[in-house]
Amino acid sequence: MGASVRWSWFTALLCLLCMGCEVQCDCTEEGVHIQGGHYTLSKKLEKGSQLVYRCPEGYYPYPHLRHLCQPGGKWEPTPRRHQKCRLVECPDPNVLQNGNVSPPLQKYFVTNETTYECHAGYTLRGSSSRTCLPNGKWSGSTPICSRDFGDTCADPGIPAGCSRTGNTFGIGDKVKYTCNGNLFLVGSSERVCQENGQWTGQEPACYYKHTYDTATEVSEAFGSAIKHTLNILQPTDDMQEGRIIRMSTNGTLNIYIAVDISHSISTENLQRARDGVITLIEKISSFMVSPNYEIIFFSSNVYEIVNILDFIDGNITLASIINNLKKLDTTDKATGSNLNLAFRTMKERMVMIKHRVGAEAFKEHRHVLVCFTDGSYNMGGNPMPTVDRIKNLVYMDHTDTSKEEYLDIYIFGIGVETSDENLQSLTTGTRGRHYFRIKDASILSSTFEEIIDDSEVSGLCGLYKDYETTGDKISKRKRYPWVAFVSVTDAQRQSFLRCFGSLVSPHFVLTAAHCFHLGNILPEHVTVEIEDGHGSGVKKVKTFTLHPEFNVKAKVSQGVDEFYDYDVALVQLQEAVNISTVARPICIPCTQETSDALKLSGLSTCAQQEELLLKNHCERLSFLTKMDTLV
Repeated sequence: MGASVRWSWFTALLCLLCMGCEVQCDCTEEGVHIQGGHYTLSKKLEKGSQLVYRCPEGYYPYPHLRHLCQPGGKWEPTPRRHQKCRLVECPDPNVLQNGNVSPPLQKYFVTNETTYECHAGYTLRGSSSRTCLPNGKWSGSTPICSRDFGDTCADPGIPAGCSRTGNTFGIGDKVKYTCNGNLFLVGSSERVCQENGQWTGQEPACYYKHTYDTATEVSEAFGSAIKHTLNILQPTDDMQEGRIIRMSTNGTLNIYIAVDISHSISTENLQRARDGVITLIEKISSFMVSPNYEIIFFSSNVYEIVNILDFIDGNITLASIINNLKKLDTTDKATGSNLNLAFRTMKERMVMIKHRVGAEAFKEHRHVLVCFTDGSYNMGGNPMPTVDRIKNLVYMDHTDTSKEEYLDIYIFGIGVETSDENLQSLTTGTRGRHYFRIKDASILSSTFEEIIDDSEVSGLCGLYKDYETTGDKISKRKRYPWVAFVSVTDAQRQSFLRCFGSLVSPHFVLTAAHCFHLGNILPEHVTVEIEDGHGSGVKKVKTFTLHPEFNVKAKVSQGVDEFYDYDVALVQLQEAVNISTVARPICIPCTQETSDALKLSGLSTCAQQEELLLKNHCERLSFLTKMDTLV
């Protein structure tokens, strides 16, 4: 009995020390277990550690998604005894007007299927059947039963789990949406019918706390928006009198990336977010656009990885930034999250750019802000006023609505509990979705890898996929997309040579001059084989030119039987090669195309390219042999 009393007094004293003094107590694993799943700890059981519950696909943790270890050794929120993995539920689809939903259930869970039928006189638009998916969403598109005549805009429908006010769809008419029960709205809460018959904003959706966006959804929505911006600014090539003239477009693209590294973001998610940023930058660089980058990591303070002014001044290369990001140590994270400070930093950089380039030139600058966070900012105040100042800076005149397309703010809410309402209010932009809710950062690299299809990138030399290893013809061509085979026969068709060549532009192939030593060779004696997905892959030759100083016998008098200096020839094709993922040009030194491929800012010299390419004493090289044919 006495020992028990002494132990109780010791426990009470320890708790008092934890709460009232500077003694830091670890949390314990008592009462935190979950039925049907498991949990992970970001910093073991130390103060600031985040405990995140994990469940099999199609299930989610209930009643809590995570706990945070407080300085006093207690979990916040307090763990429940009956923590378990629940079957994923989808929003109630029984909001369809002028139609029926089958089966009519009180709740709908993962794998449940529904069908939709309209009343007489109404036409069904959208999906006639849908399935509840593991991410808490319905497959397909919102079913709508409407007459769609006499109105300027079509019936915008009512998403599952939602309520709508407004049933007239003429010019200027509004519809407003709210979510039922414990669901929250993602998308536009209000939409207005325009003269062109389109609704403003985007179709809303109702999410549970366990609902998240899949990699495919993010890739399609974010990819479509960012590609639109890149395509606007990408220079075009125009053929004039046989010369390719690069037509520049006005405007400069500034991309600001902010990554939350506070304790509320797990180390694993942070590393994945960093890798996702690297992938995003590499994919954007596939376009012939050279954005300026501002990259910061933030918690209670801001850690600047690259200052955008260094890009503008040409003092830094994108390759070095990517290398620095890969080396970045993300294990030492500070407490607290000051999202407002992150936005203030980006605003200050915009002000400095405006001062540097001048007010008129700044009008042609487009700004894309991408932020990765869980939105749990606990210091620095609400970032919304700072975002409003950013809008004022870019828009300049609020009556000029055309300037809205010059500013896009994308927010990626990462984690199991994101502050969705706070984060959505910070987004802005004229094209598609700007807020994404992802379960964790594991999908970011794969998502950003897919947002830009290499086949859509025009003009970039040296682009290849070294990870293609399946061994089939298409895979090999993606590994060596510039390889061509030049076949030469003599006038009597008695001798034959087959040489390697490299595609240097859609109309030209570089090869060896000694391939033409048979004598009296005409263009009709030469063919080029390069599989580009169109036709047989055999291209006819218009003309060819050997280097004027090539002479295999030039040094016979000096005891050199065969001399192969200047052993190059340029072959011009009658028809252009179709540039795609399996047929791309190789880079030629001292060209603007090579400068773009090396991610060097603006114009570059041969010496700058050589310094970057031959920076090491030994360089890894790959060679092809005739045993490893591609076509």
